[in-house]
Amino acid sequence: MHIQSDCVVHLRYTLKDEHGDILEEVDIAEPFVYLHGYENIIPGLEEVLDGLKPGDTFRVTLEPEQAYGPYNIQFQQRVSREEFPEDMDLHPGMAFELIPDDSDSNDMFGQTGTGLIFYIKEAGGDDVLIDANHPLAGKQLNFEGEILEVRPATDTEKDRGQAHEPHVEH
Repeated sequence: MHIQSDCVVHLRYTLKDEHGDILEEVDIAEPFVYLHGYENIIPGLEEVLDGLKPGDTFRVTLEPEQAYGPYNIQFQQRVSREEFPEDMDLHPGMAFELIPDDSDSNDMFGQTGTGLIFYIKEAGGDDVLIDANHPLAGKQLNFEGEILEVRPATDTEKDRGQAHEPHVEH
């Protein structure tokens, strides 16, 4: 079966940055599994995988626009340390979700009634530098991998918009 919309794909891959440093490795023992055609992976990679079949390998370099987008400095903001719980151990790289109090209001990025993931860039003193850019925004990404399995998605997977394995409870 070839990869197309409404298929569940199992793959292994190595992800490297523009310097060749390994950012992530997913192997055969615990493959990456996703539902194709539902924006569950970055757009450039999904486009490359479309039409491949089990046993096919892939190697692709994605520019930021095909992956997590360009880095936007306007997505950074300094906030008071007092905005966080006192006992919360803040450290660079930590992710957290902010959900607006008023679901009818727009947040600073124009999203309505949705949570937004922020990453802590700096945490020291009286303020914290938070960043809504994905950690890989603005980076060229290099993927190399292999398609392990492709199967039709179940109706439940299509309804939920995500893949699941029969042995996993959701």
